[in-house]
Amino acid sequence: MEKIRCIILDDEPIGREILQNFTEKIPFLEVCNTFESPLDVITYLQENEIDLLITDINMPHLNGVELVQSLQKPPFIIFVTAHRDFALDGFDSGAVDYLVKPVRFERFLKAVNKVSLYKKDTQKDKTLDTKTNIFLKVNGKFEKIILDTILYIEANGDYLKIVTEKQNYTILSTMKSFEESLDSSNFLRVQRSFIININSIQSFSGNTVQLNNGKTISISIQKKEELFKILGV
Repeated sequence: MEKIRCIILDDEPIGREILQNFTEKIPFLEVCNTFESPLDVITYLQENEIDLLITDINMPHLNGVELVQSLQKPPFIIFVTAHRDFALDGFDSGAVDYLVKPVRFERFLKAVNKVSLYKKDTQKDKTLDTKTNIFLKVNGKFEKIILDTILYIEANGDYLKIVTEKQNYTILSTMKSFEESLDSSNFLRVQRSFIININSIQSFSGNTVQLNNGKTISISIQKKEELFKILGV
């Protein structure tokens, strides 16, 4: 089982110690750090990715709910507190679970098992959302094209020329609508009339790129910096 990377936040040392002892008994949990200050957690999350934040709610200066609400991309959350009255606020903040002190290990295990299931579902959704092919209407029928095989797309009036590793297709479409349908980070519109597959670039010099099939395409000044950033140069 893939480990769940987590951090623990509690302003009381005994609270942090109990939670850390619990996590050490669970093989699929990896404690990356513990904190007593919510502000330190904010700084840590700006530079590190974690799967789960286990946090107390009732803390001075910034409580756990306020902390979570301040995060742009919060991880999974388990709230731990001595105050049952905070439960509604906790779940309204998108928490996976809410544990009341003193926390029993069996109840803690149930909460992290729930996180594990949520994480698997999230990964499954990402896999399903990854687009690997596209259907093109060619000569009255729909042809399935593997996105990775497309070298470039060229606009020609009301038509587009789709050049793949094996053959070319001509379809009736606008560049904008086709660009939106690609839904892939591997493609970049380098000028008004061309979209290229980044992975098909063989070499580049000045304002031009050469693709694997020998095709040379010029890049607009506006897109040159973006392309270089993608290529890491």
